[in-house]
Amino acid sequence: MDAALHARLDARVAALVALYRRVQRERMDGVPLVHAGLAVHAEGFEAEADGAAAVGVLVTPWFMNLVRLPLDAAVPMAPAGATRRRVVGHTSFDFIGAHEPDFGAYEACSLFSPMFEFADQSAAEATAREVLAALRRSQVPETRQASQAPQASRRALLFGRADGAPR
Repeated sequence: MDAALHARLDARVAALVALYRRVQRERMDGVPLVHAGLAVHAEGFEAEADGAAAVGVLVTPWFMNLVRLPLDAAVPMAPAGATRRRVVGHTSFDFIGAHEPDFGAYEACSLFSPMFEFADQSAAEATAREVLAALRRSQVPETRQASQAPQASRRALLFGRADGAPR
């Protein structure tokens, strides 16, 4: 990754974390869904092959999401509330468009909410790393289209069942 792309990635991830720390203070204070033992944390953000956007996991005290961030304001994102199918690693997910006035557009795919099944911050961060490792273990060839990517539920991915079948 070139220095300019790395700098844009670092700046966008830092801005995302700052945004959600502010949301925690201003909008989530006192909300029963908040796990008091957790903090906002960004895990494993990496630029996509074309360098237009980056994908990683955002951990907050109330949710854990896969997040797709544009690295440039001109990169098209799904409109707020609209769904777009995106391929991450070897799996296709539905991301929902979001927009914050001081941050801009991004897309999110829920992994966990609420976060009470996590004992502590270490457990939440370890889960985020495992999700990303599982997704990135077997990258989809760049010539493969999103509609051709295998589809699995988030739970199937997290529990190692790529076909989604119960075990």
